[in-house]
Amino acid sequence: MTGATGYVGRAVVCELRVHGHEPVLSRQRLSEPFNLPDVDAVIHLAGAARVRESFLDPLSYYETNVAGTLNLLKALKGQRFLLASTAGVYRPSDSPLTEESVREPSSPYAATKAAAEDLVAWAARSGRIGATTLRLFNIAGGGDADTSRVITRAVACAAGTVPGMEVYGDGTAVRDFVHVRDVAAAFVVALEACSVGESSVYNVGGTPASVRDVLSAVAEVTGRSVDVTWQPAHPGEVRYQRADVSRLLALGWKPQFTTLTEIVRDQWLASAPAPGPGPSR
Repeated sequence: MTGATGYVGRAVVCELRVHGHEPVLSRQRLSEPFNLPDVDAVIHLAGAARVRESFLDPLSYYETNVAGTLNLLKALKGQRFLLASTAGVYRPSDSPLTEESVREPSSPYAATKAAAEDLVAWAARSGRIGATTLRLFNIAGGGDADTSRVITRAVACAAGTVPGMEVYGDGTAVRDFVHVRDVAAAFVVALEACSVGESSVYNVGGTPASVRDVLSAVAEVTGRSVDVTWQPAHPGEVRYQRADVSRLLALGWKPQFTTLTEIVRDQWLASAPAPGPGPSR
């Protein structure tokens, strides 16, 4: 398993153990040839994953996310392989996105994930591996520390650990959110359904909300307002992105955090600073 010590990776490790699997954690660099231990499956979570950064340095993103995936695939024969991809591979649509929706990556980061998807799909078609791609939408909750993500940033603002947040546009653009533990559960369900020679793709999302909805939920949960600086919308901003997760639900996935309030509350409880001592007497 690559990326096991990251935000998603830690949750996946816990979920695997709960379901009787024993994860073997890889600490190899993606740029190096892999020497895999005796495992029957690989979950690939490692990679570069910042959209804006990818515009500044696209070559390193291709080197890490595409060449790194290729290095890993070269070490496989007869195993199952699960790839963490992104909803960013899709062309924007006013309708919920299915796994058959048109791919049209809007950033170098998303383009590298689309290329990695193709690599693993062709490897599966050759009979070398079994491949499952999980296209992750906006992950949140569980004490996330990455304040570039909207729910994490808004909760951190309410907690007073960051000074404020910028919102681009009018805050009505809709995104699809999913709790990190529900993402971990999706990986386990998909792993147990994966077979050598087959290739599958699943959306992992399920809770659509706008930035204004997030700000309202944070105020409701915390009792505190969020200091927002409103900025003009980025040109070409995606206005609507919602996941159709019916394929994953049919596989047996059962998300536990199905409302925005539940996701925000979990992030608040996991990350808010503990109250200080009361006044001395």
